[in-house]
This record gives sequence, C-alpha cells and structure tokens, in this order.
Amino acid sequence: MAEKLLRFVSVAKEMPAKRPADGRRRDFDEIYAQYAADRAQVQASRCSQCGIPYCQIHCPLQNNIPDWLKLTAEGRLEEAYEVSSATNTFPEICGRICPQDRLCEGNCVIEKGFESVTIGSVEKYITDTAFERGWVRPGAPRRELAQSVAIVGAGPGGLAAADLLRRRGYQVHVYDRYDRAGGLLVYGIPGFKLEKHIVTRRAALLEAAGVRFHLGVEIGRDLAMSDLRARHDAVLIATGVYRARDMQMPGVGLPGVVAALDYLTASNRKGFGDAVPAFDDGSLDAAGKHVVVVGGGDTAMDCVRTAVRQGAKSVKCLYRRDRRNMPGSQREVNHAEEEGVEFVWQAAPDAFTGAAAVKGVRAHRIHLGMPDSTGRQTPQAIDGSSFTLKADLVIKALGFDPEDMPAMFGAPELAVTRWGTVKVDHRTMMTSLDGVFAAGDIVRGASLVVWAIRDGRDAADQMHRYLRAKAGLALAQAS
Repeated sequence: MAEKLLRFVSVAKEMPAKRPADGRRRDFDEIYAQYAADRAQVQASRCSQCGIPYCQIHCPLQNNIPDWLKLTAEGRLEEAYEVSSATNTFPEICGRICPQDRLCEGNCVIEKGFESVTIGSVEKYITDTAFERGWVRPGAPRRELAQSVAIVGAGPGGLAAADLLRRRGYQVHVYDRYDRAGGLLVYGIPGFKLEKHIVTRRAALLEAAGVRFHLGVEIGRDLAMSDLRARHDAVLIATGVYRARDMQMPGVGLPGVVAALDYLTASNRKGFGDAVPAFDDGSLDAAGKHVVVVGGGDTAMDCVRTAVRQGAKSVKCLYRRDRRNMPGSQREVNHAEEEGVEFVWQAAPDAFTGAAAVKGVRAHRIHLGMPDSTGRQTPQAIDGSSFTLKADLVIKALGFDPEDMPAMFGAPELAVTRWGTVKVDHRTMMTSLDGVFAAGDIVRGASLVVWAIRDGRDAADQMHRYLRAKAGLALAQAS
C-alpha cells in the first residue's frame, strides 16, 4: 500500500467544493460540500506518515490523525471511523468547526510550498459517511451500574463526559437551562459553520444510549446544588462561560448596542422556527441596517457573517490590531471578506453616538507598539485620528467571562479563582466540594470546543476513578 501515500509531491491540496459567496450569503447552510469518495481518498493519501506527527501533538484530543488518514487512503473507511471516534466524541463537529489552520493542519510537517494535508474535511467526510452507512450506534454499556452522576451543562464538554460515563454503565443525568441540548453548538455557532441537525443527531444518540436529559432546568433556580448532590453520587459542572465582557464608554447603553451571544442566540432560535420577540421587533435583526461588530475573535466572525445573511446594508468589523495579530481563524476572515464584510483594522471605539438609538461608532486609529509579555504588539492610540462609522446595530464581540458560580448555585463554599472560574485540583478535576467536579470553559476560561471535549473526557475518567473508590469503600463498610 506504500504507493498510495506520500503523494503530496504530486497531488495538490484540495478542499471540498465551496459554494460561491453570492449564493451562500443568502442562507444559513454550510458553505462546503461533501468530498466525493475518490477525492477524499486522494487527499488523505497526501499524508507523509511522518515519524513525529505534529498534527496529532497539536490536537487537544491527541487524535490519531495519520492512522485514519492512511486507512481512508486505502479505502478502509469503517476502520478509519473507529480510529477517529476512539479519541473524539464528536469528530463530525470538530471536522466542521475546529480552527484546523491553527491546530492540526497549521502544524503539518509538509513544507509550505506543498501545503498541509486537508485534515478537517477528511475527518468530517469519514464520520458523515459512517452515519450514512449505519456504522454509528448508541454507546450502550455492557453492564449497568447503580451509581448515578449529574452533569450540569449540555454543551460539548458535558456531552463528551456523558458519553464516556454512560458507556461505562453509570446512570447519567444531564441538566441544562436551555430547551435543547448542545449549548453553544446549538445557540452560539451559526448554521453555516455547523448545521443544527448534526448536533441534535448526537444528542439523540446519547438519549438512545440511556442518558437522561433534564432541559429547561437551571441549577440554583429550579434545583439547588445541595439537592443535586443528594440525588447523585457525583456531579460535573460543565456550564461554560456566557457572561459577555463589556466596555465602559459613552453610549454603550443605547438601544441597538447588543451583546454577541444575544444576537447569535436570537438568529439560531429563528432558524429553529422559535418565536423570538427581540428578533421579530427588529432589535436583534440586522436586516436593512448598517452593522458594526467590535472584536476580532471567532465570535466576531460568526456575527459579521450572520449579519450578511440577514440582509444588512453594510457590515464592518472593527478590530484594534492588524490581520496578522487577529485571534480568530484566518479561514473565517477569508470567508467573511468573500461575503462582503469590510474589516477596519487597527481601530478602536471611543463612543457610540446617537440619541434615542445608536447611529454611529466614533473610533480612533491604532499604532501597534512594542510587544507585551505575551509577545503581542501593544495597541497605542494615534492622536488626531478620530473618525465615525455609520451604525444602526453595534454588536460587542469582546469575549466571555464566568458567572458568579457560588451565588448562582447557592453554594458559597464552591471555591473560585481570581478570574471567577471554578477552582479545581488539576490532578483530579475535583472542586472544593467533595464529589463535585468541573471541566471545560468554566475552569479554563473561554476556549475552543475541542478543548471542552478534551476536558469533558478527562473529567469522565477522574469521576470514574472517584466512583469506583466510593463503591469499593461502601462495599468494605457493608462487609
């Protein structure tokens, strides 16, 4: 089979067909088509099967990427799916939304003159094919255990932990304040990056495996943390971080200045056909408006591309650094530019102007000075560089911070860090409360979906050790 690999010297990198910008900006469907089987096989054959796979090293999940690329190149797709899913609970989701250009593909050892192996699209192709051919089945356990666990949060971290714990036989209960499982996968990420049936399909598989979902239940409001601990043998906090970072400047409270997650949630709910008053009255709808998004991360890219699809008159992204220093995926920036988004680089807002509602963003130009302790150049205002952008809708995409978790849960003894994230013993992932664990963004701060999945899987391993020890102690005491 050696002749089927190492073809990067003769075969160019090729992504799946991308829909033209004029067509895709009119709907929320995913922008890439599926690989044809022969094209996926050929692209997988470009892998050099290097001795030290940097793609795997730089994947938070440590996915066995060279192995499933080799199996795909050889046409052994079912085996490729088994290898892919052995380390990743949601390979079809990571294949769609992971910033591969910053992770696996960005660290491919193939010289840049040949371009990296296309990893994410092959990963997506493998799992979508597995679903089509019936290879993906609910992860039912071999034997049932009496011990039960509660998972607070039905986002990627919570669902990854639920999957592993259920496969081991535990009675798994997932609590979430939203009415659908998936967290930001459902309500934060737009459909053009991740169509929602992909997420609901996974949630249905977990339910078929025996995971019980308690949706529309908020811990601290509908159910006390103390009650949760009394009902279950262990608890995992995997709520993520949802509190939007804000800015202090004139006009920030004007109607039409909104938080990114509120805006994206309203758009995604409309996609489900829900009644969304704040969208229907126009306050969270970009149609016919001049839109300015403040921020430069992946959430900002989601907002600008959503505004385009809602029919905005113009969409601008205001970011204080340059393109090279932008934290968001460069692929997303390219997609946004193709769809008509204008980027205003090295600029920062001073005030939002208007009387009854926002009418503009007054900003100044930025000079990038010497690097700070993180290595990034420090933004410095340029005197006399003030200018104003017309805006009927301003979306603040400045990142997220954790809620006040002890107050929210009515558990003042729950320790947090100085950043407000839940404090854990990083060897065991247990919080200051016995039997209560935490994982994902609520521990590490706002991060990538793939890191939440990794943390959820690690937490499931630690909870399993804790529950086995607890069961062994109970058995010893009984005897």
